[in-house]
Amino acid sequence: MPAAYTSGLRVTANTVIRKERRLPTRGEVLVNVGDAVTADTVVARASFPGELITVRAAERLGVEPNELPALMLKPVGEAVNQGDLLAQTKGLFGLFKTELRAPISGTLENVSATSGHLGLRLPPRALQTEAYLRGQVVEVRPSEGATIEARGALVQGIFGVGGERRGPLRVAAAGPEAVLEPGRLDDSHHGAVVVGGAGATAEAFARARDLGIVALIVGAITDRQLRDYVGYDIGVTITGEEAVPFTLILTEGFGALAMAARTFRLLANLEGQEASVNGATQIRAGVIRPEIVVPRNGAAATEETREPVQELVVGTAVRLIREPHFGRLAAVTALPPELAGIETEARVRAVEVAFENGETVRVPRANVEIIQE
Repeated sequence: MPAAYTSGLRVTANTVIRKERRLPTRGEVLVNVGDAVTADTVVARASFPGELITVRAAERLGVEPNELPALMLKPVGEAVNQGDLLAQTKGLFGLFKTELRAPISGTLENVSATSGHLGLRLPPRALQTEAYLRGQVVEVRPSEGATIEARGALVQGIFGVGGERRGPLRVAAAGPEAVLEPGRLDDSHHGAVVVGGAGATAEAFARARDLGIVALIVGAITDRQLRDYVGYDIGVTITGEEAVPFTLILTEGFGALAMAARTFRLLANLEGQEASVNGATQIRAGVIRPEIVVPRNGAAATEETREPVQELVVGTAVRLIREPHFGRLAAVTALPPELAGIETEARVRAVEVAFENGETVRVPRANVEIIQE
């Protein structure tokens, strides 16, 4: 039987999920292999030195740089609070003294008799990495982080913005083809990961922000909606660091697209369970998918950790990822061995697919991605 291999989009109720949780710098790992963790368990921590603030001390005191060290009232290495007296001139007959007070709280790091400057180091900035999902520690990398493993549901989206969030899963839309209206949202959605069907109106976005939801999952929105939500145009980049009130995940793409019925059913069946979501997306090399993860109870997963083979065969469920059929779901009906011509006059491997309405089309294999069970 003909077969091919292509990138896949995971939509599954039961799979092994592994997440590497790493610090951006060396630090301290706080867990051991075999430990059970919750989503908010801190697995590793580190600290960054605070910023060094330079103060033109001699200039502000009205003295020569080489006079500064003798006028200091605080030794190098001492912690100071904002407003503390750092240095003072002798004045005239003990009067008319000029004072220099700390503009910030920090540590006096240096005093220069050459430049007349002094350096104040802000307090160190703490950094920690949480487990992200409920599961079990299966690997520890000293000073770097750990790998968390769980078994549960995984839904990957097409595009997202906003970083890691978590909360109970709540379905607010009437169905996969329904556009989320503000009237479907209420106080019960505060702190929740909300499933919104085909899309959401601008008013629903505003209502979701006011209610304090942590994430919104919809089939699709328009480019303009995304720009209005983020505040600027997003180019070809890695998303996930946007300063947005809630994480947004699109399961189908852009435009007017209903959420796939199987995706909606899966999320609806998980209602009330704790979900971890991440809108981070990279669509070029090293693809990163936005995701919704819902670990099963008794979350440790010790069985089968291999990724499924992404094999394209007759009957495989796929999503089309190029116009004019962007976002539509189909099933593979044939994998023609001969090359097919396309509009650019290139000849490429093609695949024949059938949509739910029975319509069939032939498209380049690069224009489809597997929806993995």
